[in-house]
Amino acid sequence: MLLASPPALQAQKAAVVSIEAADLVEYETAAEPVKKLIEISLDLTRRKLGYRFGSNSPEKKGMDCSGTVQHALTMFGFQGVPRSSWDFYTWAEKAGVLKPTPGVTSTDDPVFAELKPGDLLFWEGTYETGDRDPPISHVMIYLGTLKADGEGVMFGASSGRRYRGKTIHGVSVFDWEVPEEGSESKFVGYARIPGVAAEETPDPTPKGESNLLKSLLDQLFKKSEASGP
Repeated sequence: MLLASPPALQAQKAAVVSIEAADLVEYETAAEPVKKLIEISLDLTRRKLGYRFGSNSPEKKGMDCSGTVQHALTMFGFQGVPRSSWDFYTWAEKAGVLKPTPGVTSTDDPVFAELKPGDLLFWEGTYETGDRDPPISHVMIYLGTLKADGEGVMFGASSGRRYRGKTIHGVSVFDWEVPEEGSESKFVGYARIPGVAAEETPDPTPKGESNLLKSLLDQLFKKSEASGP
C-alpha cells in the first residue's frame, strides 16, 4: 500500500528522536568528513522539525526527505546539491558510486556488505511520482549501528516510519529497514555521497614512527641472516 500523498501529512505535530554521535559503533573510526556529516545530521534531529512536503528549510518548521538531505549537505559545504530524491539518485549514478540492490528484502542481504555510514539510501514506490524513471520517491542517509542494540539507524525526514517502536513525523533518526517481499515500495540502492570519503581512519601511528619501526625490523632481520641459523 502506498503512503498518503505527502501534502496530506504536513499538519501533524513533530514527533522525532535523536541520538548522540558516540552512540554509533562506527563513529570513532569513521573518516573526518563522515563524522562531520553525522554530527550535522544529528543536530538537525534535535530541532524538533516536522515533515513538510516541498520544504528544504528548517525556518519552515519542517522539511521533506530530499529537502532534509539537501539541507544537511549544504551545511556540510556542498554547493549545487540535488533537490529531489530522483535527482540524488541520478547524481550518484552519474558519479559511478551507485550500488543497485534489485529484489532486496532484508538489511541482512550480502549486497549491503559495502554499506557505510554517510551513504545515501534510495526507495521507489513510497508514493506516486508521475513520470520519473526510475520512480525514485525517497532518500535518506545511513548513520551506522547503535551500540545499545546492534541495529542500524538512518537519518532523514518521513511521516510514518518508525524508530524502535515509535512512529515518527519529521526530521529524525529512524530504524534502518527495507520493505518486505510483496510491498509496493522497494529499496533500490545505496551510494557514497560524491566527494565524501567513507573510509575508516587510517592507522594512527605517525608516518615517521612507522618508517622508523620498519627500518629497525629490517636491520634486525639482516643481522639474523648474517649470523646464520
